[in-house]
Amino acid sequence: MAAGPTAPPPPPRAPDPRPDGRLAAPRLRASWRRSQLYGVPPEQVLPCFTGSVDTGSLLYECGSEVLTGLHATIANEPVSLMIADREGLVLTRLCSDADMRRSLDAVHLAPGFYYSEQQAGTNGLGLSLADRAPSLVRAGDHYCAELRGYTCAAVPVLDPVTGELAGSINLTTWSDSSSELLLALAQAAAGATSGLMLHRATGRPARSAPRGEVFRVVAPATEGQDACASTGWRAALAAATAADAAGRVTAVVGEPGVGKSTLAVRARRRAGPRRRVLRVRSPGDEGAAAWLDLWVPELRDPEVHVVVSGTHQLPAWAVEELAAALTAARRTDGRPQPFVLTSPEYAALPPPLARLVDTVVEVPPLRLRPDDVMAVAHAVAAAERHRPVEFSARAAGALTSCSWPGNTRQLHRVVREAVARADVVDVHHLAPEVLDGGTRALSRLERLERDEIVRCLTEPGTTVTRAAQTLGIARATLYRKITHYGLTLPAAPY
Repeated sequence: MAAGPTAPPPPPRAPDPRPDGRLAAPRLRASWRRSQLYGVPPEQVLPCFTGSVDTGSLLYECGSEVLTGLHATIANEPVSLMIADREGLVLTRLCSDADMRRSLDAVHLAPGFYYSEQQAGTNGLGLSLADRAPSLVRAGDHYCAELRGYTCAAVPVLDPVTGELAGSINLTTWSDSSSELLLALAQAAAGATSGLMLHRATGRPARSAPRGEVFRVVAPATEGQDACASTGWRAALAAATAADAAGRVTAVVGEPGVGKSTLAVRARRRAGPRRRVLRVRSPGDEGAAAWLDLWVPELRDPEVHVVVSGTHQLPAWAVEELAAALTAARRTDGRPQPFVLTSPEYAALPPPLARLVDTVVEVPPLRLRPDDVMAVAHAVAAAERHRPVEFSARAAGALTSCSWPGNTRQLHRVVREAVARADVVDVHHLAPEVLDGGTRALSRLERLERDEIVRCLTEPGTTVTRAAQTLGIARATLYRKITHYGLTLPAAPY
């Protein structure tokens, strides 16, 4: 009898949980499974190489400054300090130990090489980016045998303005000389880098990011009238409604604050006005396990429609569990239960979730929907004051002309602040940012100067000459500063 085909060798088995609990078993096991699926060789590290790295980024600038100072304090230790971008590309490496440098060169842990999980399997740097969480990977915890002589501690760095993943700070040493302080050092360096990035970008000191809501059940009575009537909004709403009616999994994409979840909820209401809608927002890298335990059981109700946002901020293991739970959810007729994912762009969706998407709907930014601005402003003002609120022609002109980089979220905030100050909103009641047509980030002193100029120029009955006198500068100087800050002032006497 002819022999059958030879079965392929089984993939390497994920290691058993460490008895001392040094690395959470679920994270380690999930990382090993992903490494197998990526096809990473278990014996040899073969990462991709690029001939150039971005040394002009804010992450590189601030991280290099922080690591240079840290390196000076541990110059005689066999520790390598590295910065990697969000894709796992090593941007720089500081190490004064010649043996360590030669050893790291041999496994390509050097600038220009990608060390994400997809490229190098389970390692500290790759795991910190995949899970968006501090990670310590010791000796045998590494997927590739060539890396088991090292212990790696890595901590993700988030952009302090947008909250997006910027990269990772990684400290690597020999596995037989590792210290519990390695991860603490990496955390301190990552925190200092993020704080310095915030200061350089905005002039503000570091602060904790808001955690946001975990989930919210939306009832029909809480939604209110849809104020948006622009062609772009209506087209996106119609596309989302059609996808929902057809039972398709939809990704609603668009800039932050544009109203993606709101549009998804309204589309669901059109298809089934009496059904519950569960709006779920990711808590980020912390608390993902409790977050899943809290709301995933709701999927057992076939009448519940789920809108999930912020999945790009979840650790990789939580993304896998979420994808499995959403895939398993069924309607009463046995068909898959549709759901909606929101994301800044389709490419930002984690691959396990992106593969489930049938339809992509884009919500246009508010700057492309000027017809919606005053309609939304009146709706927000009425909700805030519990009665209609008037806007002067100059205020309406300023609101409509603004580019709204923060989209409807920014508009909501500006209007709430204005109607808290007046019964009839005029231009001087609006935040100075509404009149700022500039595109660059301002320092703290520049923002103070801009705000004072706007305050003087928007005083009722003022002129440029009078404003210049109040500010103590020449009229020509004031014109130059108006141009410098890109201020767009509604019609006023000059």
